[in-house]
Amino acid sequence: MKNPYSEHLHMMNRRHFLSKTSLGIGGMALGSLLGCSAPSKEETLTGSATKSLPVTHFAPKAKRVIYLFQSGGPSQIELFDYKPLLKKMRGQNLPESVRQGQRLTGMTSGQSSFPLAPSLFSFKQHGQSGAWVSDLMPHTAKVADELCFIKSMHTEAINHDPAITFFQTGSQQAGRPSIGSWLSYGLGSMNENLPMFSVLLSRGSQRPQPIYSRLWGNGFLASQHQGVQFRSGKDRVLYLQNPEGVSAASRRQVLDVLAQMNDMRLDDFGDPEIRSRISQYEMAYKMQTSVPEVTDLSSEPDEIFELYGEDARKPGTYAANCLLARRMAERDVKFVQLYHMGWDQHTDLPRNITLQCKDTDRASAALVTDLKRRGLLDDTLVIWGGEFGRTNFSQGTLTDTNYGRDHHPRCFTIWMAGGGIKPGITYGETDDFSYNITRNPVHVHDFQATLLHQMGIDHERLTFKHQGRRYRLTDVHGHVVKDILA
Repeated sequence: MKNPYSEHLHMMNRRHFLSKTSLGIGGMALGSLLGCSAPSKEETLTGSATKSLPVTHFAPKAKRVIYLFQSGGPSQIELFDYKPLLKKMRGQNLPESVRQGQRLTGMTSGQSSFPLAPSLFSFKQHGQSGAWVSDLMPHTAKVADELCFIKSMHTEAINHDPAITFFQTGSQQAGRPSIGSWLSYGLGSMNENLPMFSVLLSRGSQRPQPIYSRLWGNGFLASQHQGVQFRSGKDRVLYLQNPEGVSAASRRQVLDVLAQMNDMRLDDFGDPEIRSRISQYEMAYKMQTSVPEVTDLSSEPDEIFELYGEDARKPGTYAANCLLARRMAERDVKFVQLYHMGWDQHTDLPRNITLQCKDTDRASAALVTDLKRRGLLDDTLVIWGGEFGRTNFSQGTLTDTNYGRDHHPRCFTIWMAGGGIKPGITYGETDDFSYNITRNPVHVHDFQATLLHQMGIDHERLTFKHQGRRYRLTDVHGHVVKDILA
């Protein structure tokens, strides 16, 4: 039997040397542009290349992000954007001077009228900040002074898939890297035993719009930067456990030999995906121990379940995922993405949004409270929000007790907390109809630029050359919203 190392050495020739040298020079140039230190051969083989972390462009205010994405488009009119004028004008047609010919979806474009529909729910001001919060969100109201409400978010996308894709990747077209992948590429990991980019999914009681795995995909970045989905079943991460009859020692031996073979292949071809494959095998091996530990909530005291709600004891619920996100934050997972589905309320909105708030309000507030108690909120950026808002007019028939709302990209509300964001403020304003922005608009790219800024990244400098063009999360747009920075 031939020695693979001997064969590998015989393959070396002048052409091979020059091609590998050029790749090495290119790699060093890229590393200098990004502020990255290249991993050594030993680090690549052992999967410990994450020890050599890149240098941030400036001092970060946040070490990690927990993004509570509310998929489907929560209604700002029912939750945070109090508009008493709508009550006075209930049932009247939306003035054309307000609508200004705005594009509508196919679900309401055929309506003969657009009757204004005020919220059926009451609003009060809360905390020293005096933030307006609906009675649907009593727990969020209690932490209002920790939050920064941005009421002037806007987007071009008017349908779910492109709108969610836009928030997560910076483009309405699929195929670009997600926010977590960009952070993984730019910053590396602080934890060698858990994925830097972790994804959790939960469903509301209403039949939700689907969520696609490409939303946490790596796009044109190396595959090691894609998000890892945690599930609620027996296998919390798929394909992690050893096959029956394979011991941990055997697994380790296989990985060692496989790493050596992949390393030789890497020397031959210089394909970065080979390095990704090595690191992913190593991460999977470490996760066999770390994943069961982080997902085991049995060590949490009863007071924690009282804080998050009893649903936190049920794997896969929004409350359980919020608690799991806190446990990941404690272990320095850099980007935790939660998707909660079910906010798409075209009909029967009063009933359905009540159920959604019941699922999410308590746990969202508990996460902020829990992080603050543990001293983690200062350097953890928590984000709550969806892909767009809802119309101020009723989709379909408006009655005394029922109505629906269509998609509305022109203005909607999100909130942020911790991670160097000013607490207890409301930023941006909408008109009396919650239809147009009147002050301090914040675009999706501005939001993304601000998120990266809090992590110590200049959004214009974190780029990747693909097919002859340099790409970035914010494309060719975006400004940091400095007024909300602490």
